[in-house]
Amino acid sequence: MTRNRIFKILFCLLIILFVISACGQENEQEALTAAVISEGAAALDDAVPPPPEPESEPEPEPEPDPKQAVVESILSEMDLEEKVGQMFFVRCPELFAKEKISQYQLGGYLLFSRDFQGKDEQQVIDMINAYQAEATIPLLIGADEEGGTVVRLSRNNRLFPEKFKSPQALYSTGGLEAIQNDALDKSAGLLRYGVNVNFAPVADVSTDPADFIYDRAFGQDAATTAEYVSTVVSAVNGWTFQEESDEKNVKLGSVLKHFPGYGNNVDTHTGIAIDNRPYEQFEQSDFLPFRSGIEAGAGAVLVSHNIVNCMDPDFPASLSAGVHRILRDELNFNGVILTDDLAMDAVEAYAADGSVAVLAVLAGNDMIVTTDFEAQIPLVIDAVRAGLIDETMLDEAVTRVLSWKYDLGLLQ
Repeated sequence: MTRNRIFKILFCLLIILFVISACGQENEQEALTAAVISEGAAALDDAVPPPPEPESEPEPEPEPDPKQAVVESILSEMDLEEKVGQMFFVRCPELFAKEKISQYQLGGYLLFSRDFQGKDEQQVIDMINAYQAEATIPLLIGADEEGGTVVRLSRNNRLFPEKFKSPQALYSTGGLEAIQNDALDKSAGLLRYGVNVNFAPVADVSTDPADFIYDRAFGQDAATTAEYVSTVVSAVNGWTFQEESDEKNVKLGSVLKHFPGYGNNVDTHTGIAIDNRPYEQFEQSDFLPFRSGIEAGAGAVLVSHNIVNCMDPDFPASLSAGVHRILRDELNFNGVILTDDLAMDAVEAYAADGSVAVLAVLAGNDMIVTTDFEAQIPLVIDAVRAGLIDETMLDEAVTRVLSWKYDLGLLQ
């Protein structure tokens, strides 16, 4: 190989090494530049705070409950006498009926056959309108229009063409459809006259014709009686009547009776009835129609005067806190609890000083059904003032009473 050729080869190798060296420096420079840029970006990220999180929309305010607002407003303006008066659903007196409404601030009048006897349609409407005009808070106007042996209005053929049939008679000819139609007819008729509470349906389970309550009961087993009660309450709750006088839409209230179930007990109008059945029988049978009616929306339950040993051997059910706890806690009833008539012989012996209504309030009743309200109301007021009855008990009871009146369309 000549010297010139060797020189050329060496020259080419030098050029290649120079190019490679230059490329390496350029790559190092690019890497260094990238590192600087990265660090600068990180520093900027640290120096500049992130944009604020968008503020979440505030929770919308709950819609005010109009019933609660009306009830609380009325309750807040009531004095002790007015609260106690609202807890009395009394038998309409024969004398000075209008005057006693305002005198005692009564919650309601229970009308019997004598109150309708001989009157025509307009006379009944005028009578009840006059009662309502005397009341600061609209009255519950009640009657026992069960059908069959217990009818108050339809006994008068000037008010209805014939007496309402018993539930047993209706069921035997037309089944539950006849029961539903009858409930609608009653609702329309009673509301037309101004009666806004029917003390029905009878929810007692009785299949023995020898039982005292049998003729008034449905006469079927517990499950069928439960269907009957649900049918009646649902039909009644679905009917609305518009009063011409003030264009209020009113409904008829239902009262389930006689909790915790009458069974085969004797008549408590004339003496004490003692029920020795086990609690399991009430759970499996007697409670079923009451549960059904409560689930259907019944606004009130009436408690009997029977002494039910498995629940409270010391007091009649109407005066027993234990029985009332069962109705509230086991059957989940939040509506109005009423006593049976406290003028019955079965309860008079339980209050040595005559203050049986005080015992009824302490037991947990919201409304007292009685004839001698003029004696009982002052005794309850005195018991509150003496600290025997806590006024918060009255507030809870009156709240339920006013809520029922609201539900029936009596309060605006």
